[in-house]
Amino acid sequence: MAEKMCRVRVDGVEKEYPAGTAYQTVARDFQDRYEHQIVLVFVEKNRLQELGKPLEEDCSLRFVTTADPIGYSTYKRSMCLLLVKAVHDAAGPGMVERVRIHFSLGRGYYCTAEGGIRTDSAFLEKVESRMRELVRQQIPIRKRSVHTDDAVELFHRYGMYDKERLFEYRRVSKVNIYSMNEFEDYYYGYMVPDAGYLKYFALYPYDGGFVLQMPSRENPESVPEFTASPKLFHVLKESVKWGDSQDIETVGALNDMVTKGDMREVVLVQEAHQERQIGEIAKQIAERRDARFILIAGPSSSGKTTFSHRLSIQLRVNGLKPHPIAVDNYFVDRELTPRDADGNYDFECLEAIDIEKFNTDMEDLLAGKEVYLPVFDFKEGKRKTENSPKRLGPNDILVIEGIHCLNPKLTEALSDERKFRIYISALTQLNIDEHNRIPSTDGRLIRRLVRDARTRGSSAMRTIAMWPSVRRGEERNIFPYQEEADVMFNSSLLYELAVLKQYVEPLLFGVDKDSEQYLEAKRLLKFFDYFVGIGNEYVPTNSLLREFIGGGCFQI
Repeated sequence: MAEKMCRVRVDGVEKEYPAGTAYQTVARDFQDRYEHQIVLVFVEKNRLQELGKPLEEDCSLRFVTTADPIGYSTYKRSMCLLLVKAVHDAAGPGMVERVRIHFSLGRGYYCTAEGGIRTDSAFLEKVESRMRELVRQQIPIRKRSVHTDDAVELFHRYGMYDKERLFEYRRVSKVNIYSMNEFEDYYYGYMVPDAGYLKYFALYPYDGGFVLQMPSRENPESVPEFTASPKLFHVLKESVKWGDSQDIETVGALNDMVTKGDMREVVLVQEAHQERQIGEIAKQIAERRDARFILIAGPSSSGKTTFSHRLSIQLRVNGLKPHPIAVDNYFVDRELTPRDADGNYDFECLEAIDIEKFNTDMEDLLAGKEVYLPVFDFKEGKRKTENSPKRLGPNDILVIEGIHCLNPKLTEALSDERKFRIYISALTQLNIDEHNRIPSTDGRLIRRLVRDARTRGSSAMRTIAMWPSVRRGEERNIFPYQEEADVMFNSSLLYELAVLKQYVEPLLFGVDKDSEQYLEAKRLLKFFDYFVGIGNEYVPTNSLLREFIGGGCFQI
């Protein structure tokens, strides 16, 4: 019987391969057409597959590289398996209790390892040497599917109790488990075919743990030097400590609280913790008698507006009289707004703000003058003027909110001694399990999906389509200045994803299966399968979460 052949079309080129040939083999034949390493493949239009899958029929293929968002995530995810495997190998049998991949730090992940080891430079050299040996040997990353009940038993036997708890709440009947040699683990998402794909990394000891440094998506074959961000690291580490102290380190632990604990108390404790932090920031400002300009910056969906309201209340408690100022009211008229490379208005660039007028108004207010502040009409794209003037009294301060507030150019005419800078972001401290992170960007995207649907009538498809542009603006205008802050505030709440689940799932189900945004919607829907949802009845009306789900006392 003749061998079945499959016709494969890639970039207008057609070739034949025997049925059962791995996509990895096809990818090798076309690799020289791509600038960066191929790691995944789209079969036909929207069916994403790992390269280890076999050809079954005639098809069109579109390859995904490490420079593509999905491919880049696949590279980083696969690196985590390589790292955890190498830590166990370098330490020796029974020496590692657990390896935790905590959070992003620069271009890498901050990690810790617990047990009979010290993660000093000498040990990390052994780990890195083992990782490079596995890369040279091109050790396969194999996948097998097991029944969920068997996965729970397997991870209990391995001492991976975080995964055991996670899968106790899985409704699907099968779980995909990945392995390198004898080492087995679970990873949420696609993986590369073997360790030979994972050439680019470095390990750096840092603050009792270490950083797994990886390339950027823009330059996926080069590993940048690790640059510490001490203020950001401090707030992230404190957030992890807080989650640990509440016994809510992972999604499985949160689900246990939902099903077996008192969620009313969990919610109230998280909210009280944030209120205490906001109060401490207000006290710091009050002790700075010369501070008159409170500058609040942060990326999209961080909760800046609610935070500024709650901070203002705490400032009043400390004897100060705050006045809110939105930098967005200083937009130049629409026709004067710069355009981006695609010809669209670039509302997120600094030049979209009338910096000269902003500084003049702030200086005049500081000098005790009456100032008629602008109000931007977003429908007409024109700046107008308030009907009544504003004048500062002796205990009055300005609470200024905007994405550029930490950029020195925005407030170049104002004395630094008069400024108190705050960086706010939703820095997710909860992870799926100890080896699978929940990126902060996912948490913020989910918040924005819910808010955009409620306040703007935007579909999930539209919000997802806009998100890459929002992220580029953040990388350019916000993140480079975050270490300039006097304080950082983490607006993420440990319980929030369990609440947001009920709001976002219907929106994601509404994404057209033929759209470019469907794959992202499908990924987020799969992500929410891990969570046991809860209602919003315990969420206080002044919660930062109310900025997104509605029902807040600040009418947002």
